[in-house]
Amino acid sequence: MGQHVYQHTLPNGMVLLAEPMDHVRSVAMSFLVPAGSAFDPDDQLGAATMLCELITRGAGSRDSRELSVALDNLGFDRDESVGPINMRFWGSTLSRNLAPSLEIYADILRRPHLPEEEFEPAQALAIQDIQSLEDSPQDKIMVELRRRYYPSPLNKDKFGDATHIDLMTIDGVRTQYQSLFRPNGTILSLAGNIDWPRLKADVERLFGDWKPLDVALPTPKPHQPVSGHITKETNQTNIAIAYPSAWLGHEDFYAAKGAASVLSGGMSSRLFTEVREKRGLCYSVYAFHETYRDRGTMIVYAGSRADRAQETLDVTMSELHRLRIGIEGEEVDRVKAGLKSSLIMQEESTSARAGAIASDWYYLGRVRSFEEVQSAIDGMSPAGILAHLERFPVKDPMLLTLGPKHLVMPG
Repeated sequence: MGQHVYQHTLPNGMVLLAEPMDHVRSVAMSFLVPAGSAFDPDDQLGAATMLCELITRGAGSRDSRELSVALDNLGFDRDESVGPINMRFWGSTLSRNLAPSLEIYADILRRPHLPEEEFEPAQALAIQDIQSLEDSPQDKIMVELRRRYYPSPLNKDKFGDATHIDLMTIDGVRTQYQSLFRPNGTILSLAGNIDWPRLKADVERLFGDWKPLDVALPTPKPHQPVSGHITKETNQTNIAIAYPSAWLGHEDFYAAKGAASVLSGGMSSRLFTEVREKRGLCYSVYAFHETYRDRGTMIVYAGSRADRAQETLDVTMSELHRLRIGIEGEEVDRVKAGLKSSLIMQEESTSARAGAIASDWYYLGRVRSFEEVQSAIDGMSPAGILAHLERFPVKDPMLLTLGPKHLVMPG
């Protein structure tokens, strides 16, 4: 983060960000395209996932196999994923292979084949992913928690609905692509050994004539989360809790991250120590913080034997409430050390940097400097975190459980 981040906005609205890292020979790039699951039509839940699966199966002059071989020949390590708002295309390679890699991704984003003969295999994979959730209750409860906690359309998850996917057509997926993929709102970020003038010229040549589209961003509808239970005859009970917190851009954001780390920042954290180690109540317990542009959420998970599930919930909630009573200086010191370590490791990774600068630009419209983030971490204190907990208390949390018996929220 200590180095300069170049920024250029093309006339069509596409944003290019690049951070030189002269000590490496590789480069990582990340495209964020505003075409995530929140844009799925209500009767086509899973459309974003289908599109993401099909979009790399042939583009430009290459069919599916030729495209894969071309990227493999460039040593391009890649991945694609669907988030609530953005579809992400990530990859890394040697810096000398950046230009031909960008050529291929210009084809993928702008000229995908979306071949009809590949549709049924992609459909089968998407349905299998949904079915596999039944064998992974921890994943299933997190999907269900977000579906019930967040307002529509933010609660549309990438898995979608198996019935909807089964009824989808290739024409529907193509319509989804044509109505959403656009330069305005798309962010391309790179980090590594780059030549900025050449990179800027290449991106302008490859994407400059991409036509913008007028697409409204998803608007969350009024919503009140309601706790619930999913009955499943198992020996274990999965517990998930969610309640509001600060978001990236809010003055309390770093205090919120600090609170999450005090609760769940390693084997000396409160939840691990009190719920798992001292009492042996559960095999897994943790908390984490997640953010949207206008809202943040603290999410807590615990997995326990069914016969100890209520006690696990009681003790977990007690620890969440006890946080407001007091935080020790040594706990905050441990949190700072962990966050600084993560910051330093991110600074040394091209992939982490490419992802971080894209994320910053999406959430904040700017890129945070290393000094800014480090100063915020250094400024963490017990008093600051406690003040945050007064502004964002554990009030009316949503509880979702999965197992043989319904649990009761204590207090």
